[in-house]
Amino acid sequence: MEELFAPSGEKWQPVSRKLVTVRYIVLAMTLAIVTPLLAVGLWFVLDVWGIVVAVAVALVGVVWGGWLIPRIWRAWGYSERQEDLLVTHGVMFRKLTVVPYGRMQFVDVNSGPLDRKFGLATVQMHTASPASDARIPGLPAQEAARLRDRLSALGEAKAAGL
Repeated sequence: MEELFAPSGEKWQPVSRKLVTVRYIVLAMTLAIVTPLLAVGLWFVLDVWGIVVAVAVALVGVVWGGWLIPRIWRAWGYSERQEDLLVTHGVMFRKLTVVPYGRMQFVDVNSGPLDRKFGLATVQMHTASPASDARIPGLPAQEAARLRDRLSALGEAKAAGL
């Protein structure tokens, strides 16, 4: 079954391990904001037990995120083939996207402040169909630039042949 979402014989590239650190930081910042708000809100309803519930929810979030974030990171991968690009991701619901170079209209590279701090970027491919757009997060900035240039060149070359 794994062959369906990550065909063997392909040279699969993983995303950067730094993506895990970035996701942990986002989780910590989210919990640092949500937990006090939840505690205050529940304090009005449940008194001191509201604070206990909020802390328990935060602990569950830490444990769940600590277990899930590395699994999500391992699930991301991409493979550059001669005619198309394969992108796979998903832990519970696996997804394999095949983007033919000739169908690509443009390629975006995005990098937020936290991503830039860790030298990461996201490459997003756009086609005529919104359902077939694919993205690869957590790429080192140099790899994202190389992939953007290569995909753009291949997209122009393949589209010219239509």
